[in-house]
Amino acid sequence: MNCKVEKTKNANEVKLEITIESGKFDEAIKKVYFKSAKYFNIPGFRKGKAPMQIVEKYYGKEIFYEDAFNEIAQEALEEAVKENSLEIVSRPEIDVTQIEKGKDLIFTAVMQTKPEAELGKYKGIEIKKIEYNVTDEDIEHELKHMQEHNSRVITIEDRAVESGDIATIDFEGFVDGKAFEGGKAKGHDLEIGSNTFIPGFEDQVIGMKKDEEKDIKVKFPDEYFSKELAGKDATFKVKVNEIKKKELPELDDEFAKDVSEFDTIAELKADIKAKQEKQNEEKAKYETQEAVIKAVCENVKVEIPTGMIETETENMLKDMEQRLSYQGLKLEQYLQMMGKTQEDMKKEYEPQAIEGIKSRLALEAIIKAEKIEATDKEIDEKLKEMAKNYGKENDEEFLKNENVRNYIKQGITSEKAIDFLVKNAKIK
Repeated sequence: MNCKVEKTKNANEVKLEITIESGKFDEAIKKVYFKSAKYFNIPGFRKGKAPMQIVEKYYGKEIFYEDAFNEIAQEALEEAVKENSLEIVSRPEIDVTQIEKGKDLIFTAVMQTKPEAELGKYKGIEIKKIEYNVTDEDIEHELKHMQEHNSRVITIEDRAVESGDIATIDFEGFVDGKAFEGGKAKGHDLEIGSNTFIPGFEDQVIGMKKDEEKDIKVKFPDEYFSKELAGKDATFKVKVNEIKKKELPELDDEFAKDVSEFDTIAELKADIKAKQEKQNEEKAKYETQEAVIKAVCENVKVEIPTGMIETETENMLKDMEQRLSYQGLKLEQYLQMMGKTQEDMKKEYEPQAIEGIKSRLALEAIIKAEKIEATDKEIDEKLKEMAKNYGKENDEEFLKNENVRNYIKQGITSEKAIDFLVKNAKIK
């Protein structure tokens, strides 16, 4: 195999001209023939028994060219990329310039390469100090959350529905006198004041008594996800089956004993404060790092190839698809609800994708400029931690996997680069 590499007129783009010897291409043709011979049915021969020359004569000599090309081109391209130490960030645009039995196979591949960021000022970057203080309201909010979590639900028999109650209702919705899909339920628990229903619905349930039936008139919001219902007037036939109410425990020493390892409410509050202070420190640290990186990137010059952006937005879309699956939703369903396409979402993700790529390229440039390294000891410690988390402590293949070690190495050097930037920043 022979490979010529030349830069195109476009930034961060190369053109590879790859030549594969005729003998190797002919061998690929034979290999493809033996794989597919059983499918050929030629008069005068048993199915799959016609010689290659006969098959070529019957179907045309080009019959095996495409499969033979696919058989050897990918491997040759990967070898050429490796030999020339290229970091490819896009799918190749392939153009076959010569393909014929008995001749060298020649094709070109145009691909985008990973760019290097040109650093501007990255030491002494000025940013505002970020800090969060724990207030009494924060502690009370957490206590109320614990109180809600430990509440019990009691049934109300002697009064009508009030705000804060849980009304168990049957309902069916109608638009223009016709029931609509998804507008009917039985035994639905609705917390009054939660604003989980159509605006105005919950307010009209207030005052209803057990076993009472009522027509509730509402209007769907103009931005409602269902276009068929958006902005329409609707009538819901509602029946209250049961009225319930949350009963909250007293926030006293007994409560502290029940929900924690502490004997007093004062000790519980002190523990909540300590935990929130730690969370705030982590939040401030993360936001400080983000602010420094963002400020550094404003001084960075780099032309990001479209292939990198495309890959990044595709990955972001896959992440979103996974998150939706945890909620029992498919991406197609979500897009339909939002009235968008995958291309629309990618377009929306693009600014965030560019920002993320630029940050990574800037950090890589700083790692190179400052000669930041990860020691074998640091990599081994992180690898052991990762192996423990994944239950692979005794998996030798995992522990010696170079790809895993390189991934860990990149993570460590990136963390060190971020720490370097923060230490050298002017925080006011």
